[in-house]
Amino acid sequence: MTARRPCPPAPGPLEDFALQFDPLWASRAQRAHFRIYLNGLLLPRDRAKTLTGLAGAEPVVQAQAAPVQRLQFFVSESDWDAEAINRRRLELLMADPATAATSQGVLAIDDTGDRKEGNAIDHVARQYLGSVGKVDNGIVAVTSLWADERCYYPLHVMPYTPECRLAAGKRDPAFRTKPKIALELIAQAEAAGVPFKAIVADCAYGDNVDFEEALDEHDRPYVLAQRGHVGHWAPVQAAHSFEEAAHDVPLSAWTQVVRRFRDGHTERWWATDLTLLGYGPDRAVRAICATTDRRKLPNLSTWYLTTNLGVKQAPLDEIVRLYGLRNWIEQSYKQTKDELGWADFMVRSDRAIRRHWILVYCAFSFCWWHETNRVRVIDRSVQPASPPAPPPARKKNRLPQPVPVLDNDVALGTRLASPGALAHVLLARVRRPAPAMRAGYTR
Repeated sequence: MTARRPCPPAPGPLEDFALQFDPLWASRAQRAHFRIYLNGLLLPRDRAKTLTGLAGAEPVVQAQAAPVQRLQFFVSESDWDAEAINRRRLELLMADPATAATSQGVLAIDDTGDRKEGNAIDHVARQYLGSVGKVDNGIVAVTSLWADERCYYPLHVMPYTPECRLAAGKRDPAFRTKPKIALELIAQAEAAGVPFKAIVADCAYGDNVDFEEALDEHDRPYVLAQRGHVGHWAPVQAAHSFEEAAHDVPLSAWTQVVRRFRDGHTERWWATDLTLLGYGPDRAVRAICATTDRRKLPNLSTWYLTTNLGVKQAPLDEIVRLYGLRNWIEQSYKQTKDELGWADFMVRSDRAIRRHWILVYCAFSFCWWHETNRVRVIDRSVQPASPPAPPPARKKNRLPQPVPVLDNDVALGTRLASPGALAHVLLARVRRPAPAMRAGYTR
């Protein structure tokens, strides 16, 4: 069997990362375009991460240029398995002790929406988009993410198809609600061998009875948010909602919980078990309120939670810690959308959209891969490799081929010059609002 022909290398450490995926590509062209795509996603956010942007071409004017069309073919028509690429990505993260998932982390579930024009793109319709906080024309994806105090990274993603896009509406066999899609993502995480202490999700999933019952049926541990003001049937003299039950708790029954963050600041919270509607500290499912003010219960800093973790398995401070890790999924949306072009895709088919999202996940995972390797180099006092030589002058009328110069460090807010520099800054931004490591937790 003849040896594979080498493809043009990606700049700096991105090439070492891309090499880990080479056995999964069927051709030299696929290997090359994988590198070009990731490199384009990691370039500074001074223009949209569309296909023309990824190829370094001028919008509209060079939209039909050969490099742009080749990237279009790669993401839309070329024969490769996005699920295999995602499996390999997770294998790399799980194999590194610095990023490997542990049984003390959480599996976070959420959905996110982005505006898209027209209805020619698969899954696009008028629906509620969390990113804009209202009903608009766009696409929604349900996502899963693993997180602990050290790091976080997305696991799997599935697009949500509104009933208006299906022939038989909600009766169509292909229709699945977001909670049902979430259950599929949980099964995928379990099949991938991702450990976690609890599944965490906001009230859009916590209020879904079928979702919670499905978790209980499979003995999956969870901490789910609830809408505190939503009433339930109960005797007249009993509390009819989580909010009412929390107001009925005497001040002496609250437990103080201190939350610590990486930037050094701490927050004093209060937490208590609630007894109402079949929930209780000695029941199969507990109801918990956590808040910054046990008297006023402010809406913006009060959590109403349900969990099937027992009191000994997860005392109140542990429940607060676990649900606090859900913030990582919001951070992941900021990074993938603001920096990596999650919603900038210029493709229409379901397959191409999923592939674009997986490639964005690969670019995001490279940031962790690069950061953990950079830290190890510093720890060993090994000097980083010299930056590559500047690219040769390009010929007239040819599209620019972006070959960034790698920087070891870049100050926040400056123009980023490379995937390596962007990775460093992305991780620096992410860590600022991150929860601090628990006492005795070593990296």
